[in-house]
Amino acid sequence: MTTRVLVPWSDLSVPAELTPVVWDGRGTPPEGLDQVEFYVLPYDSGAAPLRLFPQLPSLRAVQTLSAGYEQILPLLPEGVRLASGRGLHDLSVAEHALALMLSAQRFLPRWFAQQRTGDWDRAHTRSLADARVLLVGYGSIGRAIERYLLAGEAEVVPVASTARPGVHGVAELPGLLPTADIVVLVLPDAPRTRGLLGAAELAALPDSALVVNVGRGTAIDTAALTAEVAAGRLRAALDVTDPEPLPADHPLWTLGGAIITPHVAGGSDSFYPRAKRLAERQLRHFAAGEELENLVR
Repeated sequence: MTTRVLVPWSDLSVPAELTPVVWDGRGTPPEGLDQVEFYVLPYDSGAAPLRLFPQLPSLRAVQTLSAGYEQILPLLPEGVRLASGRGLHDLSVAEHALALMLSAQRFLPRWFAQQRTGDWDRAHTRSLADARVLLVGYGSIGRAIERYLLAGEAEVVPVASTARPGVHGVAELPGLLPTADIVVLVLPDAPRTRGLLGAAELAALPDSALVVNVGRGTAIDTAALTAEVAAGRLRAALDVTDPEPLPADHPLWTLGGAIITPHVAGGSDSFYPRAKRLAERQLRHFAAGEELENLVR
């Protein structure tokens, strides 16, 4: 009998020793789940795929296609291995972070509004070139963002949880924030990151500084940021918020100094080919009894 694996796509190249069961996270799950030993979680399909764990008594390993896994660990059965999607979203998120920064610095929302009214009203804009950018979160996504920023001749100041040569520690933020033109957050949701930019930290930023978040919304005190943007002192470009989704009546939506996208940084068309290649490699590792890539548990 071959080993069953639960996968979200029917066109995966699967080793002969494995029998794929296809489910994309929507509709009724297929039969025969009690024999599934490897589960590739469907991407961006809500909570339904995670609720399937109790129906998988033979499960040995799970592959998530997200970089973050904080919502999975509490639900994962004891003894089941978990591999992350680290690396899949690096360039997509980096592109989006760059797009948010360029949109804010070059006043693109203003020009889009003028285009709708046929208004030819010019103004001097800001730039990324020579801007001092604090990059808070220096993992693989942070380093991908850094490459784009350096190509644009920005000054990048990397910040990680602990200091190391060439990288500042997060404990140094109080001294770094007053020097920043732009702060980019690329942080997971964790006790140590929640509220990292609170009212005091935001107040330490210079006037007109830009706050960019492509990590998790919980890293910023939303009320404090809203107050600063409403006052016209700071600007914000956010792909993630707290709460999320951001309520339709939240004042951030209508503030002129805010750009908001609905947590889409990782969802470009470059993601799926990369995700499928990772899933295929992991299935080959699993079939051969080899160590999985990106193991977190």
